[in-house]
Order: sequence, then C-alpha cells, then structure tokens
Amino acid sequence: MNPTPISRYPVPKLEDLPDDIRARMLEVQEKAGFIPNVFLTLAHRPDEFRAFFAYHDALMLRESGLSKAEKEMIVVATSGANDCLYCIVAHGAVLRIYAKNPLIAEQVAVNYREAVSGNRRSGLSRAARARIQQRGHLGHRRHRGALRAVEPDGGPDGDAAE
Repeated sequence: MNPTPISRYPVPKLEDLPDDIRARMLEVQEKAGFIPNVFLTLAHRPDEFRAFFAYHDALMLRESGLSKAEKEMIVVATSGANDCLYCIVAHGAVLRIYAKNPLIAEQVAVNYREAVSGNRRSGLSRAARARIQQRGHLGHRRHRGALRAVEPDGGPDGDAAE
C-alpha cells in the first residue's frame, strides 16, 4: 500500500535541493526530530521557500519582550482557534521543546484561556498572556493573528510591556 502523498505538488528529494534549503531542513530535523511537511512541499519552489522563511524569521526570531516559547504559544493558540490540526501538531512540537513542558501545546490549543491563566502557571509572561488573549481568539485566517502579535512594534501597546 502506498502512503498518501503529502502534496499535490512535486516533493523534491533532500539531495536535489539547493544547499541553503537542504541545510535549513537538516537543522530543523536535528532540533525538532522531524522535517515539517510544509518545508518539503514549499521546497519545490526555492524562491518562495526562502521568502516564506525570511518572513517567518523576521517575526519569530527577532529580539522582543516575548520568548521563543511564548511566540510559539501564540501560533498554537491561533492554530487552535482556526482548527488547523497540522499547524497545532507542527508548532506544538516546537513549543514543547522550547517550553520544556510536555503538555503545554495541548493545553494552549484546546483552551488557551485556561492554559494562560494564573500566576505564570504555564511559564507565560503577563505580556504574552495578554497578547494571546487579545489576538489568539480572534479567528484570523491561519496565522495572521499570531503574526500580528509579534510584529515589530508589538501591536498597539508593544510586546515588551509588563
């Protein structure tokens, strides 16, 4: 029995990819333990792959008042609100690594209000809890809400505010 294809687009083999794209995939595989299918499916168009991840990096890797785990929590909460199971699973795996908490991804995806309530019970800063509560439940398509939550000025009140 053949496995279900991951994309209707051609999925290139790792060895056939440009060096920079292959290196990025292998780095992610080493850190996360897997290569997300979105990486593989975007790789058939290297320019779009690079643009997508340049945008991702500009939002998710820049210095801000939020930790990497808190940024991933925002993405997971938004993915849960949008019922995007693939994104919950992929970003949830990264969140568990960053947060060093095996349950946090499910808690945030299922009910971010409960997961982020309390006195830093989930490891979230007040700023991150407020950002998720402001943006995570708005039902933006895919990750627009999460992306706005980590925009350069942090939204109307800045992401570093405590």
